Order: sequence, then C-alpha cells, then structure tokens
Amino acid sequence: MAQQLLVDLYGCDPALLDDPAKVSAAAQSIVRSIGAEVVDELVHKFEPVGVTYVAIITTSHVSIHTWPELRYAALDVFSCSDGVPAAIAQAVGSAFGATSSCVKSVTREIGGGNYEV
Repeated sequence: MAQQLLVDLYGCDPALLDDPAKVSAAAQSIVRSIGAEVVDELVHKFEPVGVTYVAIITTSHVSIHTWPELRYAALDVFSCSDGVPAAIAQAVGSAFGATSSCVKSVTREIGGGNYEV
C-alpha cells in the first residue's frame, strides 16, 4: 500500500512562494530530513508570479504549485514508505509559514487488484 496526500496550504509567506530557489531549497532539505533523496527535479517560475516545483524522490514524488498573490500553495506527496507523505506535508507547511491547511489522503493499492485496462 502507498499513500498520497493532497495538501492545501493557506496564509503562506508570499515572498517565499514566489522564489524558485527558496521553494527548491526548502523541498530538498525536507526530503533529506525524512531520509529520502531527490533523484531529479524541475522548477518553473511563472510571470508575473508563482512557482511550480516537481521532484522525483527515492520514495516516489513531491509537487508544489504556488499562488503567492493568494498566499496559497498546493502540495502533492506520494510515497510507498509509511509516514513519508505526512512528514513532508507538515514540514512544507511549516517552512512556508502556513497558518492553516486542508489535507486529503488517498490510499493507493499497489498491485492489490486484478484490473483490466
């Protein structure tokens, strides 16, 4: 089984949300802190504002999409390692200065079904 978290972060620091280097550095530091590694990443700065960050990590993936003008970030974390998504979600919320969040959890049944495509 694996877990995917969809996290809405509200009240975040808009300056941080609009800085691709800071978003990337925060994500890399958080991924390392939970014992995983960033395998590859892509960061894109939108004009006039906003950043999208996507990382392949050793336990699956992390994506962050920011709307600095709304003080909002959307985070998606998927991992087959227990506790990794929740640890990353909590740490990103803290790093971005979120004042509130909404978390949706999806359990993914890896290899658990016989489905025809």
